[in-house]
Amino acid sequence: MTVIPATDRRGFLKAAGSITLAFAIPAGDALAQAAALAGAKPKLPGDMETNRKLGSWLRIGADGAVTLLVGKVELGQGILTAVTQICADELDVDIGRVKLISGDTAQSPNEGTTAGSFSMPNCAPAVRQAAAEVRALLIEMAAAKTGKPAEGWTVADGAMSGPDGAKASYWELASGLSLEREATGAVKPKNPADYKYVGKEFPRLDFPGKFTGQAMFVQELRPEGLLFGQVVRPPTYKAKLTALDTSAAEKMPGVVKVVKNGSFVGVVAQREEQAVAAAAALAAAAKWEVEKALPTSDGIFDWLQKTKPAKVIETKKQPRNGGDPAVKTLEATYFRPYHMHGSIGTSAAVAVLGADGVMTIDTHSQSVFETSEAIAMMLGVDKSKVRCRHVQGSGCYGHNMADDAAADAALLAAAVPGRPVKLQYTREQEHRWEPYGSAMVIKTKAGVDKDGNVLDWDLELFSTPHGTRPGSHAGNLLSARYLEKPFEMPTPQNGGPPNYAADRNGIALYDFPGHNVLTNFITDMPVRVSSTRGLGAYANVFAIESFMDELARAAGVDPIQYRLRHLKDPRGRDVIAKAAETFGWDKWQKKDGRGRGIGFAKYKNIAGYCAVALEVEVNKRNGRVRVVRAVAAADSGHLVNPDGVRNQIEGGLIQSLSWTLKEEVKFDDTRVTSEDWVTYPILTFADVPPVEVVLIDRPGAPFLGTGEAAQGPTGAALANAVADATGVRFRRGPFTPERVKAGLTA
Repeated sequence: MTVIPATDRRGFLKAAGSITLAFAIPAGDALAQAAALAGAKPKLPGDMETNRKLGSWLRIGADGAVTLLVGKVELGQGILTAVTQICADELDVDIGRVKLISGDTAQSPNEGTTAGSFSMPNCAPAVRQAAAEVRALLIEMAAAKTGKPAEGWTVADGAMSGPDGAKASYWELASGLSLEREATGAVKPKNPADYKYVGKEFPRLDFPGKFTGQAMFVQELRPEGLLFGQVVRPPTYKAKLTALDTSAAEKMPGVVKVVKNGSFVGVVAQREEQAVAAAAALAAAAKWEVEKALPTSDGIFDWLQKTKPAKVIETKKQPRNGGDPAVKTLEATYFRPYHMHGSIGTSAAVAVLGADGVMTIDTHSQSVFETSEAIAMMLGVDKSKVRCRHVQGSGCYGHNMADDAAADAALLAAAVPGRPVKLQYTREQEHRWEPYGSAMVIKTKAGVDKDGNVLDWDLELFSTPHGTRPGSHAGNLLSARYLEKPFEMPTPQNGGPPNYAADRNGIALYDFPGHNVLTNFITDMPVRVSSTRGLGAYANVFAIESFMDELARAAGVDPIQYRLRHLKDPRGRDVIAKAAETFGWDKWQKKDGRGRGIGFAKYKNIAGYCAVALEVEVNKRNGRVRVVRAVAAADSGHLVNPDGVRNQIEGGLIQSLSWTLKEEVKFDDTRVTSEDWVTYPILTFADVPPVEVVLIDRPGAPFLGTGEAAQGPTGAALANAVADATGVRFRRGPFTPERVKAGLTA
């Protein structure tokens, strides 16, 4: 028997008494040899390609526990429940045995940022393959131990039955199982028909704790010896601290430490209200140099079109080859304002500097691996000295202030070694300083034939960045820019067309003979921006699907039939047809003030399909838009947890309604003025319509990301329904009563 030392990455496990044991397993080696014969380093599924060791994903304990490790994190999308279902099915164990560790930079496989609807396409196949290979190894170990053939074994909750009554169990074999080996990719996962959990309506594993009020969110953490921190933000983005007398604040009750580093100011106190009071005193005492440089929220669309782009990208260039000239050309321009994440719970983190020099941070960041490296850069320490552990937050999809809270907590904790420091932003801080979803302008033009069919389609978009996540660089952390030795923000990148940032879903899925998309990518940022749910897809789909409706009406063709004329993708056609059927499109009767609309997209043109149909009522006297009912049809490939997919579609639909009806970040030439729920209203429960979600299951097909699939189709469906109800086309959101009334009386 050989004891294999733990790797540096998991060295802390050794202190906890966990060791890895191994002995030669001829059959297991045979799997590796077979893979080697097929070619060096076989391509492995999903995120297993970059985390190739089985032990990166699974541990089997002699105590009957199965530990699943994943780098993706839970944001409310249900990913941890889904991968647990997959793990339990492939291993043939009861799902209650599976314990999950997620988003811990000291333990989990590095799966990068949890974003872009990539969790199911990338994490789920890796978990499936890892579990399938571990099951195969255990069966081969049982065969070797009992002297029976490896064929014909069955497993029920870890109990193994083989030929001629042979018996074994995972748990008795666990001490001899070495998972410090690379996966081979040679083991075929189960037939979907044999799954017990996958494809079934399975309740989310995190719901019981949330329903019973357990402290599950980072905002609720209260470790022993906890101190509380607050930061003092500048009055504007580019303000510089010119003077600050800290003496009065340092004498206030409960104050442990005032931290000043350049223009960064913070305070640590015994109690939260003491930290808030001291921060207010520091803010009142601070003197700042303030710059007036913003184009204002009313002037942003002109600014976008006049500012020279850093890069002009030919996202798609497909000129029409021959044929008759277009008989008519139609044009329209659409506008998206800045949107907040609007997290109900403001961002928070808890950090502690240990005696070993390791800064441990509990955070709800979606990018724990990159954020830990960015914080290490900010602190000037080796990246091994910062450990991030994901804890759920009442947050959002996208890059809100979770990473900033982690960085600020670390800056404050560094000043009080050995004591955990909790930092949580005020509502005003969260609203005014979070990175918003970028404002955009989208110009569309189409040349059509005598029947209204599109011959030449041109889309040109103008956008600032949609991605300024930490990305392992301190300059993307807000407070790092205000330090005495500030970190410069790196120049943002578009991420690569066609499916990433500004031009996400800018290429329509429809089949047009001529199809051109031009992206004007502007790296100047009047206000702070980054990733919100769907990135550029919301605005691009809003424009594409609104324009398709305008073209259909100009041609005198039903909007659904017009789309189907131009769409060859059979799965796209299926979701449109399913949404129309469920909505009762063909039976719908027109009423005064009522309208219907449809919107469709395949997210990023590589992920989940979604079509949304809405019925609205518009009060023409006051301009109020009420969504009467909503229907969505979705195809996410092989469904692991149908209830989870429905939740994602419904949640995205409701958020998109909120964006399109109510949300817009306002700012003057100096500062953001949307600083609370009055100045930045969101959809309330009274505004939410009945929502019906129908799913198309495709067993055995690849898993398709779902979390952002409903954003664009919903906004477009709403615009189309309002146009149907009023005869007036609104191309700029939000559709507030004031804006709609003005449009109807213009």
